[in-house]
Amino acid sequence: MQVWGVTHQGMVRQQNQDAFDARTMEDGRVIALVCDGMGGARAGNVASTMAVDLFMGRFLELKEDSNEEDRMRQAAAAANREIFQRATKDPECVGMGTTLVAALVGQEEAVVLNEGDSRAYYVTEDGISLVTRDHSLVEDMVERGELTRDEARTHPHKNLITRALGAEPVLMADCFRQKMEANSRILLCSDGLSNVVSEQEMLYEVIHGGEDAECCQRLLDIALRRGAPDNVTAVLIRR
Repeated sequence: MQVWGVTHQGMVRQQNQDAFDARTMEDGRVIALVCDGMGGARAGNVASTMAVDLFMGRFLELKEDSNEEDRMRQAAAAANREIFQRATKDPECVGMGTTLVAALVGQEEAVVLNEGDSRAYYVTEDGISLVTRDHSLVEDMVERGELTRDEARTHPHKNLITRALGAEPVLMADCFRQKMEANSRILLCSDGLSNVVSEQEMLYEVIHGGEDAECCQRLLDIALRRGAPDNVTAVLIRR
């Protein structure tokens, strides 16, 4: 198992409110997450940094023989509680929250958890598929048949999310299980990447673009060349 990651404030934002972490565990599995903070210049980076630190700390504290999904949910719930309390009590952090997408990747399976619109993709030589479902206004509209996927990419309200870590006292994250094939990859990213780089472009860079170790940087470079109006974060995990 190998993992690489990159984050950048982009070409417009004055501050990077994305955060990520990735660890290779003693049993060889990889645990990684990407968070995209919200709440204005004062607090977005606070929420995303807290989420990464709290999730990773709690996850690594929990017993390795516990159910993987429960372990992910408990770690996310712990982060959610702390961020919600900080947002409630600290005047500088009122209204803050963050997306979260996390993946525990092993040889046979990946367990993926998400809250918000940061994404996890499963990538093989045969194609790319979205593992997660965005918690967003436009995703709801797509599911109701009111928008096509192409229309959703450019919709003026595409950044309005319906769930965020820290927004409510009780976590409502979704969990998914993805079978891992030989040489398959999991790509985690914030919407600063997925809003400007298409899935087919992601597929090309992951499979054909060059060395895996440079893939996240290649994807970032595409986003930067297109103006990168938002913070950009990508993490690639290879089985």
